[in-house]
Amino acid sequence: GEPYEFELDPVTFVPKLSNIPADILERAKLLWINYPNNPTGATLELEQYQEIAAFCKKHDILLVSDNPYMDVVFDGYEAPSALQIADTSNVIEFYSFSKSYNMAGWRLGVALGSAEAIDNLLTVKSNIDSGHFHAVYEAGIAAYETPQAWIDERNAVYAKRRDMIMEALPHIGLTAHTPKGSLYVWAKTDTMPATQYVERALTEAHVSIAPGGAYGNGGHDYIRISLGIADNRLEQALDRLKSWYQG
Repeated sequence: GEPYEFELDPVTFVPKLSNIPADILERAKLLWINYPNNPTGATLELEQYQEIAAFCKKHDILLVSDNPYMDVVFDGYEAPSALQIADTSNVIEFYSFSKSYNMAGWRLGVALGSAEAIDNLLTVKSNIDSGHFHAVYEAGIAAYETPQAWIDERNAVYAKRRDMIMEALPHIGLTAHTPKGSLYVWAKTDTMPATQYVERALTEAHVSIAPGGAYGNGGHDYIRISLGIADNRLEQALDRLKSWYQG
């Protein structure tokens, strides 16, 4: 396959499908989307999933919804699934235990949706491997039976870290929209290029931050800050950035 990177709206970070060239649409086999999004933290509503699926249907494209963060949400927000729309005949969605149950690296997930797509996926998958170590499946069952209260409590920890970061941004030369889901704050650098910001933060404040350009051509003015770090270490990192930037 030959990937084609299409634009996202510069404010909302939702797909700008109207800008995809006609020749690309004629050749395209699938459209891959990811909301709540890594790295931007952006979200899609059900109506937007419907519009994207209809667009894909019109052009005979399989809509692939990569939805590992749908359980990592804040402030009462509920992330929709692409499978909630009326016509899912050209839709497949992937769900991961990595983010929902903090099982990163266990490589356990679920694929649901179009029967034809699932059959094709199974054909490929069954010729690559024969499954996980059985204990991983047992752990997945235990995770899936985890009460919602645990997920809510975990998400509250992430939300607290998000709020710590959002509060610090004006003091470290960054701006960002407050994310409703995912594990990231996608922050725009205000006073210097993002690559320079990341380099100086590392060498002068001794804080490692992911440069936005690593996530695509639209990310060169941004950095990605993760919520997956302990509160005390995050507080220390933010204090270092404040001292560095204001000094």
